[in-house]
Amino acid sequence: MKTSRSKASGTADREFVFEFKAGKNICVLRVPLQLPVQLNIRDLHGRLMLLHKIPCYIEDELKAALSAFMEEQSGLDFDREAELALQRLACGAVDVNQLTSAWAASYTQTSLEHARPEESSWDEDFADVYHELIHSPASDTLLNLEHSYFVSVSELISERDVELSKLQERQAAEMDKVMHELGNTLSDHDVNAVASQHFDAQQVLENRWASELKQVTAIQKQEYQDWVIKLHQDLQKSNNSSQINEEIKVQPGRLAEAADGGCRPFEEQPLLEESFTIHLGAQLKTMHNLRLVRTDVLDFCKHRRHSSSGAKLRRLQTALSLYSSSLCGLVLLVDNRVNSYSGIKRDFATVAKECTDFHFLSLEQQLEEVQQAVLYARVQCCSKQKQPAENQKNGGDDKSKTAERNPSNILPGEFYISRHSNLSEVHVVFHLCVDDNLRSGSITARDPAIMGLRNILKVCCTHDVTTVTVPLLLVHDMSEEMTIPWCLKRAELVFKCVKGFMMEMASWDGGISRTVQFLVPKSISEEMFYQLSNMLPQIFRVSSTLTLTSKH
Repeated sequence: MKTSRSKASGTADREFVFEFKAGKNICVLRVPLQLPVQLNIRDLHGRLMLLHKIPCYIEDELKAALSAFMEEQSGLDFDREAELALQRLACGAVDVNQLTSAWAASYTQTSLEHARPEESSWDEDFADVYHELIHSPASDTLLNLEHSYFVSVSELISERDVELSKLQERQAAEMDKVMHELGNTLSDHDVNAVASQHFDAQQVLENRWASELKQVTAIQKQEYQDWVIKLHQDLQKSNNSSQINEEIKVQPGRLAEAADGGCRPFEEQPLLEESFTIHLGAQLKTMHNLRLVRTDVLDFCKHRRHSSSGAKLRRLQTALSLYSSSLCGLVLLVDNRVNSYSGIKRDFATVAKECTDFHFLSLEQQLEEVQQAVLYARVQCCSKQKQPAENQKNGGDDKSKTAERNPSNILPGEFYISRHSNLSEVHVVFHLCVDDNLRSGSITARDPAIMGLRNILKVCCTHDVTTVTVPLLLVHDMSEEMTIPWCLKRAELVFKCVKGFMMEMASWDGGISRTVQFLVPKSISEEMFYQLSNMLPQIFRVSSTLTLTSKH
């Protein structure tokens, strides 16, 4: 073994000598080593065995001798350095005060008894205060205040929609006049100029309303948090909170202000639902609840401006479990772009903006953080990919090329998470990336979307999400190619896969009871719904009596 001539400071050459018998011969191994050795002793031992072709029956003896040699020589080096340090201290070459200060700083930084207590952040303090108030008689006051803020934002959004609609009508009428004059007094250039003016005017109006909504929600959030802290302080000083509640309560007339107007933004539709109780597990069985629901995916997120008693109770339950170990999650199927500009992502963002989030960042801010995290992950992944040939053998070449072209996009099966306190029945939304392959009937249990569901359920087990809603058919909208055989085949695959994932839950969380809701699109017929409800107990072997409920 050849050693490098350029040695770093503090290193020294030592010769390791090891004698062993090979039959009747006595062999001697001499290896020069630099101390301290940068390699792990196990790695160094393996290299010596390989390079010098040492018999395998000498392996343990060589390892013991190498460890003893390293320990002995390291001890000698440490003793030598200590003697030199004491000599420098005795002759005055080292400042004693500086040395003691350095020792004291090192001791206080590494000793637990001198560690500073962790200072709680504003978010943690506010979470504790809110959790205490929502579980007190002041909970009704909190919900009334949140509803009043929701009503004011809804009115502002309604005004925006009306103004945008009027602008579009005026622009449409103006464009019709221009098109009638096309070829007579106006040319294509004039039409393009008018269209450009219309687009600019619409953008200016949308930006103005977006700025106003952002300012209103920021003011509401600050007022709400200040009020919650003040209310908590007042309640601690006095047990009589009736006067405080009366001052803050929303006026009954305001809550029912549009009841006579006949305008109901989100009128509840008939809801088909069947509930089951199952027991899964090999030896220690765990009880889980299953629900099959026919409704729109965003119905779990929307607030009703004219809330019924049931909607208010669901909102109260969501608020009570906001800072608890019983969170509710929803799986939302999205494309590979981390934004809220199109499709179901835009609809979800619209719903999220209708009510101010008083606890977490807005959806736009959370998506910006996700984009930064995705970019960082892609850079780290690309820096570690040093064997492109291996990627091609494994079939990962297409994915790596996609990531290289669009580093801010995610791949099918990957998901990102957003947190919300302003949704009706959901705390956590899992944005699962899917592609157009799901609209075909040829997916398998190893499809990225199925594996993404498994990873989502694992995150639910490790982060106290006890209720999760999953799109049963892995689509939010039905199309012509989704026939009855297609739906039955897809539902059977998802049922079986989720059952296998739930069997794994016992090893993930120790066997905690959970609720899994299977969601089917609202356009599914009742006959199709009943066929799916008959399939579920056959696959999960339901032993309890199922319950059918229909809500209007």
